[in-house]
Amino acid sequence: MGLAQAAGSVAGRARCNWLLVGVSLCALAVHSGAAWAQAAPAPAGTPEAAGPARHPAPPAPKTETIRVIGDADQVPGRHPGGGLIRAGQGDRSVSTVDQDYISRQPPTATAFQLVSVLPGANVSTSDPFGFSPATDISVRGLGNDALGYVLEGMPLNDVAYYSGYPSQFADSENYDSVSLAQGAADLDSPVLNAAGGLMSLAFRDPARKAGGYAGVSYGSYDTNRAFVRLDTGAIGRSGVRGFVSYSHGATDNWRGPGRDTRQHVDFKFVKDWGAGSHAAILGSWNQTDTSHYPQPTLASWKQDGIGGANNLAARYDVTDAQGGTDYWRLWRDPERTLYVGAPVHLRLTGRLSLDVTPYAQFAYGNFPAGSTLPESGLYDGTRPVGQDLTLPGAVDGVAVVRANYTQRSYRSGFNSALHYRWKWNDFVLGYWYDYTDDTEQDSFTPVGGNGHAADIWAVRNSDTILLADGSQFLAGNQHTISQANALFLGDHIALLHDRLTIDAGFKAVMLTRDGVNAMPGPQYRADGNYFEPLPRFGLRWRVDRRHQIFLNATTNFRAPASSAFYNEYDPTSGLAYQRGVSDTRPEYSISEELGYRYDGRWIVGSLTLFNYNFTNRQVATEISVNNSLVQSTINAGGQTSRGVDVEVGTRPWHHFSPYVSGEYLHATIDNDIAADGDVLPTRGKTAVRSPTLQAAAGLSYDDGHLFGVATVKYVGHQYASFMNDERLSDHATGDLAFGYRFSDVSRLHAPTLRMNFVNITDAHFLSGVASPTLNAADTTGRHGTVIGGSAPVYYIGGGFAALFTASTGF
Repeated sequence: MGLAQAAGSVAGRARCNWLLVGVSLCALAVHSGAAWAQAAPAPAGTPEAAGPARHPAPPAPKTETIRVIGDADQVPGRHPGGGLIRAGQGDRSVSTVDQDYISRQPPTATAFQLVSVLPGANVSTSDPFGFSPATDISVRGLGNDALGYVLEGMPLNDVAYYSGYPSQFADSENYDSVSLAQGAADLDSPVLNAAGGLMSLAFRDPARKAGGYAGVSYGSYDTNRAFVRLDTGAIGRSGVRGFVSYSHGATDNWRGPGRDTRQHVDFKFVKDWGAGSHAAILGSWNQTDTSHYPQPTLASWKQDGIGGANNLAARYDVTDAQGGTDYWRLWRDPERTLYVGAPVHLRLTGRLSLDVTPYAQFAYGNFPAGSTLPESGLYDGTRPVGQDLTLPGAVDGVAVVRANYTQRSYRSGFNSALHYRWKWNDFVLGYWYDYTDDTEQDSFTPVGGNGHAADIWAVRNSDTILLADGSQFLAGNQHTISQANALFLGDHIALLHDRLTIDAGFKAVMLTRDGVNAMPGPQYRADGNYFEPLPRFGLRWRVDRRHQIFLNATTNFRAPASSAFYNEYDPTSGLAYQRGVSDTRPEYSISEELGYRYDGRWIVGSLTLFNYNFTNRQVATEISVNNSLVQSTINAGGQTSRGVDVEVGTRPWHHFSPYVSGEYLHATIDNDIAADGDVLPTRGKTAVRSPTLQAAAGLSYDDGHLFGVATVKYVGHQYASFMNDERLSDHATGDLAFGYRFSDVSRLHAPTLRMNFVNITDAHFLSGVASPTLNAADTTGRHGTVIGGSAPVYYIGGGFAALFTASTGF
């Protein structure tokens, strides 16, 4: 199929009603443009304010903007909503938190926690301070793996499962802003899965003068953290300046035994030259050792709450109810990641510019669990091992072991875009290439009589259980190489002195997956090839300096996660408990937004209506592999999601800045779902992880010295099964922060003392659905078969916590 033919095919699938609205608005604007331009005063500082122009000014190129703002230049308390809202200008809904708000939050806060009060953001946490990787976010009912994550032009998504792990991204002190585009990613975004929108992270710019920033924190659960950042200032006459930061933090589990540690490094170096050219190199290195928080069923939650069986054991005891497999040290999760990117903007001529962002990533982690293994009757895939093992501590031929699930991944690629400005057009032609190499293995480590298992990283084969020939005994061994090629072209048209802008674009994505299942059995190759054409259209009409109307229609696709491709075999029986899906059709979505913005003297706000139509809807869940929870994917067929987002904030008034946001969501499953040779009657049911109502409010105060912020978030009930036979109750939480910023003292800039209180009411609640299921209770299918139920599991939200922080610039 040619590109033109493919584009026509997709256009035939799209709904055109909102596009017709856009065309009508274009016609109206062109018809009334001259008289309206005279009647409406131009905002100060815009080109049209300087007088009549012979031709409309060409739009500014879509380039990275280097803003030179050092710590000493930050002016707190000046942003609308206390830093929770920005006046938007584009044709998509985008909500942003900036450093004004971020600087008042706990310094341990992750990107998910920072955006949790924005419209549509449903954040699930397991601990109050953000150390635990057991966290999730859904936006307009679309999960973590349906969002793209980009740090200054380079992708951060997991290469196999698309998920984002926010504790790995950056330290909060280094963020300039965190933006959430709830509807769709930019045309040039290097992401494959962003049907649910895009989270864009931006680092602060290095200061022009040498200096730095340092902070120390201490709080509940013996939490301690130290952070230091050094700014080089201008390095000689090179024109290069940069910063490097390091942090170390640790905390006890707020429930149950365990302790988490985290070390992190961020860096960024920039150079400007010529008339608008600039380059940067930036990145993050992260290493964590975290303890597991068990995820209960609803029945277990009602019985034990935050105690009892919903926690791991503090001591190793083979006589307890779990036979010692619940000892917390067997569940420690070590991870190490490195992200590096080098965005470059070259201004070639007055009209021509080039943006190129090469990037590279490495990630390794072990997601282990306590388990048991018999010494005999074992299988290597579907093939009998043919020998007995000798395991320490075995009782009646069965021993406690640590079941490892390791993932090692490499990623590299580049994204490029050539911009050409001509009259009122800004044309873009781009190419993105991405290469990923992912290896996942399930090994076992013997456990001593004291519960000790060597090498929690599971990188040394000699520490794992070996067979007679010296090879590892494995329950899984998968290797996947993926390559993405994407071509995109578009035009940004600015008319009527930039009052009317139109964006049209087309992206063609080609994805190939070459997979090998190295376990003996019927499956060896697990490949996939995809080609998807993705057209898009957007329009923004600035009625006057305060009022805007925008609309857009975009398409997105997402290939299934790697886990959907492979067979998984039980090492004690050789039977497949998960079969690789032969029909791995990608999810495809068509989304539309229609919105209104207001940017007045005192109030900034927006209201957005949205609509999504999905086919082959992919929903992330978890399956048990050797007693360890591993991500997988369910194909939920069609889904329709409609709703409205709203957010309003005020500019500071007597140093106070209130903010409110909310969302109404109606998401329904469009078809029945096949299960166990029958069909579940899911048509018309509400989609999982899709709360009908969400609302948040914040109140900030900052007079330059004394500051504070209080926020509250409400999340309505949400279903945990596709049959809607089990749901998570609604909940509300509140956070509070206050502090004092002193005047400069000698070489110290703005020494600051701050207190943060998380979950101030100490509410005990289930914060989100960790693993949805098709049906929680036994259900009779359309053809009369009784389909057995499976209980969903949930995240338990973090309890009350307080954190004191002392910080200063220098």
